[in-house]
Amino acid sequence: MMESFRIMELSKGPRVRFSPFYERSVESGIRVASVYNRTVLPVATDDPKADYEALTERVAIWDVGCQRQVQVHGPDALKLCRYMSARDLSQLKIGVAKYAPLCDHEGRLINDPVVLRVDEETIWFSIADSDILLWARAIAGEGDYDVEITEPDVSPLAVQGPMAAALIAQVFGDWTKELKFFHFRRITHQGIPLVICRSGWSKQGGFELFLEDSAKGADLWDLIWNAGKDFGIRAGGPNNLERTENFLFSWGSDADLDCDPFQCAIGQYVDLGVEHDFVGKEALIAKRVEGPTRELKGLLIDGEPLEANPTPVGLQNPNGTYAGETRIICYSHKFQRNLGLGVIEVPNNLPGTKLKVETNDGWRPATVTDLPFDL
Repeated sequence: MMESFRIMELSKGPRVRFSPFYERSVESGIRVASVYNRTVLPVATDDPKADYEALTERVAIWDVGCQRQVQVHGPDALKLCRYMSARDLSQLKIGVAKYAPLCDHEGRLINDPVVLRVDEETIWFSIADSDILLWARAIAGEGDYDVEITEPDVSPLAVQGPMAAALIAQVFGDWTKELKFFHFRRITHQGIPLVICRSGWSKQGGFELFLEDSAKGADLWDLIWNAGKDFGIRAGGPNNLERTENFLFSWGSDADLDCDPFQCAIGQYVDLGVEHDFVGKEALIAKRVEGPTRELKGLLIDGEPLEANPTPVGLQNPNGTYAGETRIICYSHKFQRNLGLGVIEVPNNLPGTKLKVETNDGWRPATVTDLPFDL
């Protein structure tokens, strides 16, 4: 059985930061938060189903200021970023973003940022929850790259959902409708400097607004919030249920620190055929040849609706032998069944394999499936 999970009040101090949108998030009904990149991440209101419905049916606004930027600036900016990334960034153009896994020298996945080329000598890593600022500085120092690496005053605000495009066009203009996925434009609107990128951690469509002046946080939030009232806007946060249903990988949640991109179901974003070297290339080539010993897979879990698991839990064969680890459990409104994500040992990772999952209601039968879920 899983152990009970008790919540404690978060102690405020310089170790934990608050985004420029934090106060507005609380005023708008956010009651649940996490910590991400040493920054408070507002996650949900006291009605998670309503949060989900706003995201999937209308439009949601999320304070994702925790998604910190690591800025690489200088003549060698692209050269360094290309060396750090397992995905080829050689042709990355100004105004374009790319999802780019970062690995250590042993091929272990250490982050999966979105990389934005802001100008000829400036690139942002919009990072997941690990300290890439220190990593980038170490790599740059060892390689004697002509760059400056900083954390700029940039805080993203996400606007996601099927009505997001109409809302953003109403606020910023119809030109935003023509913005392609993972393309962005840098503008100043009503005195607010920001980058508007068609991106976001959902499959519902939307934008991320990279605010470049933290003093304007309330102004940007109010601009979107007031215009969004006609669209039924609701405050929320990165939605674990929606992203699980559609499988968007979550670094730090879906796998442990020893997993590589192939084991994490994002191997398609690794470019091993490039001529240039990059961190972890030799190790990743060997891993590709050897094949994975375990893989992140979907789980269809039997029985009545389950509560989410606060920590990874057991995953076994029907005879009780170890089969891996269940990382995520949730009940899907879309599929009307329990879903899971598990790091599963070979050969138990084959679709159709019958396993059992530890839950807060005892062990439940489960069936392995490929990702994304196709039900």
